[in-house]
Amino acid sequence: MTQSATTQDGVREKAEPVVLVEHLTKSFDGRVVLDDVHLRVESGTIVSIIGQSGGGKTTLLRCVNMLERPDRAELRVAGETVFSGGQLVCRDLAALRRKVGMVFQRFNLFPHLTAVENVVLGQVRAGVPEKTALRQAVELLRRVGLAHRALAYPEQMSGGEQQRVAIARALALKPEVLLFDEPTSSLDPESTGEVLRVMRELAADGMTMILVTHELPFAREVSDWTVFVDGGRIIEEGPPARVLGTPEHERTRAFLASYRDG
Repeated sequence: MTQSATTQDGVREKAEPVVLVEHLTKSFDGRVVLDDVHLRVESGTIVSIIGQSGGGKTTLLRCVNMLERPDRAELRVAGETVFSGGQLVCRDLAALRRKVGMVFQRFNLFPHLTAVENVVLGQVRAGVPEKTALRQAVELLRRVGLAHRALAYPEQMSGGEQQRVAIARALALKPEVLLFDEPTSSLDPESTGEVLRVMRELAADGMTMILVTHELPFAREVSDWTVFVDGGRIIEEGPPARVLGTPEHERTRAFLASYRDG
């Protein structure tokens, strides 16, 4: 999955990826959960990460924005080195996380704040004037279909509404890439449809996204690249039509068969 640009002398060269992960290794209490993982994500592309629970998918996402620190890795985000070898290079993790927004499985909204306040808060902490932050928050809630719920508290909203507020909050800081960690796994079918609709619209708008998902039909529909992770390693990757339709690796075929049987 590469893009290229033409220099003045006509030479074709690869464009700088938004996210570049090389030789990523991560262990917890001596148990290896990621083993020499490589991932390249180009601007404007959507990468879906699939696999069984416990295979390392979420840990991979969390390493991209340093919510988890790798044991070893070479990691570049938006053209800047974040982690090299065994050392954290990035000196401003808050700035990194503004470039790499994340939407969590469990929403992570502040329960004492309304929907609009949840979207405003991160902007104000990042230095956006409050009036500007409020205007942008209202517009983003409108974008995700929740302008009418701006003054509702999380406990007054459905799971799908909370997740859409979380997406608006992540978008508010104008990230270069959005990470989604199983964004529909705790939702009912109707709420799942609401969230996937918003994600389809983001895809149509050209947002760069990395999503861990069990929604394989959705992954096939919107993704440019699909990555199958098993036992902490990338077993197979490629265009979704191939990986999900005619996988080459026996382990991928077994996983897809179990998904269909389930």
